[in-house]
Amino acid sequence: MSEVRFHHLERRRVDEALPRILERALEEGRRVLVRASSEEMAAALNERLWTYDDASFLPHGAARDGDPETQPIFLTCEVENPNAATMLVRLSGAEAAKSDEAFELALLVFDGRDEASLAHARAEWRRLKDEGRAISYWREGDEGGWERAR
Repeated sequence: MSEVRFHHLERRRVDEALPRILERALEEGRRVLVRASSEEMAAALNERLWTYDDASFLPHGAARDGDPETQPIFLTCEVENPNAATMLVRLSGAEAAKSDEAFELALLVFDGRDEASLAHARAEWRRLKDEGRAISYWREGDEGGWERAR
């Protein structure tokens, strides 16, 4: 894994921030795997990506949709990479795995207003820093974009 970016949500919810992250990833030509903490969360995000903006379309799918290899964005709660993604978006509480090192870029998106999510992100930061990984911290900017901090 070349880089891990921690994305600290302070204003928006995950379902509000995720579409813009995915739009940017597709603009950069990336294939993305989104790993949620539960099947229910993956299903809710799958639905949200169809309805978040009437003027936008994010090509995506989840296990129940079939043909994951054709999906530029794939949502799951499993440790897998069925769409040959190069970018991982791991939502707070989602399982980390040794196989995550194969991704060129990984984002850990966490809600700073939730104590459990914040504690999980801090533990992950320490673990990755101890492993000598390239990590960076990003927070929501006043304009709704992401700003690199520290």
